Amino acid sequence: MGHPILATTRRAVLDAIALLLPVTCAGCGAPDRSVCPECVAALRASPRQVERGDLVVWAALEYEGVAANAIRACKDAARTDAAAPLAWALGAAIRAALDDLPGLAAGTVEVCTVPSTPAAMRRRGYAPVDALLARCGIRASPVLRLVRARRDQAGLGAAARRANAQGALEARTRLVGRRFLLVDDVLTTGATLTETRRAVTAAGGSVVAVAVLAETPLRRSGHPSASRETLRDIGTPDGYGGRTGVVDPPFIPGDTPVNGGRHGTEHRWTKPGDH
Repeated sequence: MGHPILATTRRAVLDAIALLLPVTCAGCGAPDRSVCPECVAALRASPRQVERGDLVVWAALEYEGVAANAIRACKDAARTDAAAPLAWALGAAIRAALDDLPGLAAGTVEVCTVPSTPAAMRRRGYAPVDALLARCGIRASPVLRLVRARRDQAGLGAAARRANAQGALEARTRLVGRRFLLVDDVLTTGATLTETRRAVTAAGGSVVAVAVLAETPLRRSGHPSASRETLRDIGTPDGYGGRTGVVDPPFIPGDTPVNGGRHGTEHRWTKPGDH
């Protein structure tokens, strides 16, 4: 627990900043905080596995309420001040995905995200997934590129989304022998990540795990509320959200990188006792 005087000082500093740069909480709209303490608590990750067809994904949060508000603010309202708790949650999903891998020390695992459309980059000025990964100590490897135009995914059903995403990506080079952890912000139907996996494997790479910040557990009308069948995409434009990296040390507690673990270089992980 922090010292009461430090906590009081911190609140006073935040109040002073709020007078000069008024903000509202990205999660609930409360005044004078980028993300209020209650919403920070609501964004605390509880990573779990979810499925979309044959795609198994580790998700940190559910895309609803505070999480949905904060993610939309970060992605589409330039609220980069809300990135810290979202990055913590994404990091938790990545850790869970890597912890679930058997024999991780056998070689490098790279992180691959989804290329942003030119329109999304012009509108936002940054790639949200890349920005969150950077806060986690990860720089993604840009191994994929968009090869054709596609419709806005917002509001499309599952079948339409699959058709829209299919064939939209390709690898920039052969990926034989390289292993990838796919990372994205929001999982809905799974079509975008399925297409990402297809592009990686078509170039000879392998996908060993998938992690997302949040998943959308939409229910089919008339079905029990426990049903997790997803019918429609989230209503946000430009479904492709990031670029595409090598996992850095924060996500494999107790392991050590053989070559020093600098960004942009490959790593070989060794478990304690393997040296």
